[in-house]
Amino acid sequence: MISDFKFWHFFLNQGQLIHNLRHTEMRQINKRLAVILVLGLIVFALPEIWGMNTGSLTPLLAAGMFDGYTLARWTSLVGTLLWGGLYLSFHLYIAAYLYGRIIGIPWKAMIVMQAYVTALLVLEKGLVFGIFAWNGYTTAFSPFSFGPIAATFLENSYLIYFFNQLTLFTSLIIAIQYRFIKNFSRVSPKIILLSLIIIHVISALIVALFSQIPVDEMLRDFMQGGPIL
Repeated sequence: MISDFKFWHFFLNQGQLIHNLRHTEMRQINKRLAVILVLGLIVFALPEIWGMNTGSLTPLLAAGMFDGYTLARWTSLVGTLLWGGLYLSFHLYIAAYLYGRIIGIPWKAMIVMQAYVTALLVLEKGLVFGIFAWNGYTTAFSPFSFGPIAATFLENSYLIYFFNQLTLFTSLIIAIQYRFIKNFSRVSPKIILLSLIIIHVISALIVALFSQIPVDEMLRDFMQGGPIL
């Protein structure tokens, strides 16, 4: 039996999706993945095109270094697209491969699972951009995360960035991954849930570490011929 991978239809009917993955040959998976990747790159590019988080480059413009400013903006955009491509590819393909290899679940089930995970991440980033664009200013923290709350009583920037990685969408992602893995694995559901929580906490710790790297300042110093570090 053959069935089509209807992304939004199965988003709210994941029981049927899991059944189809088990008992049918699903088509158009690669097409849906391509759409997610393209939309993801657009969402990554929009804040950069809009000029968000590029305030450190403004001194170049104020100093009349128009060519340098233009080059810096293009360099920043290209860097953002490269990072976006790596970010999306990791969550879509590499994560699916790792889950499949470690747990022993078919590749097709894991790539479909990660398609929804990646789509949620893209949706979150798009909503954050929309909120910032609507209000006319940006913050270092996502309005969907625990970062703003942590910033009110914590002074350690690393811990604040860590809580900024734990969002409402993280809960949805864990719920989707739990349901998929539980239905394709014989491992205890409690162990699956605990393992997923630990994985996301460790990921948040790692991302928080990289979030403290002053990329904009490094780019500005590079364009001005100063020390990068």
